[in-house]
Amino acid sequence: MRATVMFGAGDVRIETVPDAHLIDPTDALVVVTRAAICGSDLWPYQTMEHSETGRRMGHEFIGVVEAVGAEVRSVKAGDVVVAPFLYSDGTCVFCREGLHTSCIHGGRWGGDDVDAGQGEAVRVPEADGTLVVLPVGADDALMPSLLTLSDVMGTGHHAALAARVGPGRTAAVVGDGAVGLCAVIAARRLGAEQIILLGRHPDRIALAREFGATDIVSERGDEAVERVRELTGGFGAHSVLECVGHGLSTVTALDIVRPGGAVGRVGLPQEASIPESLPTFFRNVTISGGPAPARAYIEELLPDVLEGGIEPGRVFDRVTNLDGVPDGYRAMNDREAIKVMIEP
Repeated sequence: MRATVMFGAGDVRIETVPDAHLIDPTDALVVVTRAAICGSDLWPYQTMEHSETGRRMGHEFIGVVEAVGAEVRSVKAGDVVVAPFLYSDGTCVFCREGLHTSCIHGGRWGGDDVDAGQGEAVRVPEADGTLVVLPVGADDALMPSLLTLSDVMGTGHHAALAARVGPGRTAAVVGDGAVGLCAVIAARRLGAEQIILLGRHPDRIALAREFGATDIVSERGDEAVERVRELTGGFGAHSVLECVGHGLSTVTALDIVRPGGAVGRVGLPQEASIPESLPTFFRNVTISGGPAPARAYIEELLPDVLEGGIEPGRVFDRVTNLDGVPDGYRAMNDREAIKVMIEP
């Protein structure tokens, strides 16, 4: 079968790899119908050292179940399913607590001889705990929004929960990528009264406004901090959703939160330590977040997608087949596209 393999920074190829097939009785074999390129895929695209064997790519996908192992009970051949960006058994102590990202038997797509999402098919370990059956056909018009439940919509929701977004509160979203835009949706969904987006790209700003952003801050650094304070009566935001992970974005997030507020960090950190530890300590700021347990959120968010209450699939502004994936990486890296959807 064909799949996406990264061999080094800027070197993405579509290669022939061994066909996905069942191995364990808890596996399902899924033929991929939709996949995506994630902003986190751009980190290795920018920095990965050359590898002779390469790295299988992709952790967001929807597909149709082709076969299941003898112990699989929750899905069957023919089901349309969505997979979160990590697989998990759904039964261990951490899964039962809603922290599927720490599953004892879980793992990531593309690692340890597991297929990745940007290809024609995937062997899904721990299928019962991982896959969610979708009550739609494989070509339903809602597919883009349903695909976001695998990662970016759940990650934006996780940021909002970690930042304690709620009715009457001011939320500030740092970052205008797909996760940041989904964080705007999440903040509005949870009742934030004022939603400030910190971003600089006109197309993304326009979409953020349609998603519910009430104010836009395009400045950076100290100027951004001052502008947010102006918009919040001098106090700062109750809830800050950090959706980038760079050092400057993290410092900005910690500087714009008001005393007693909370920062939800979901951008993959590019620094080894959290800055601003002393001032945030004296301001009683809560700092939380991490990789989103997307599997825990799918059932909560799915009805809103099916009913049209939220439309996170609008973050996809380019669609390609497998042959176009390398250029899709380039387009996202060059900020020509917000998020690329793949139809193998």
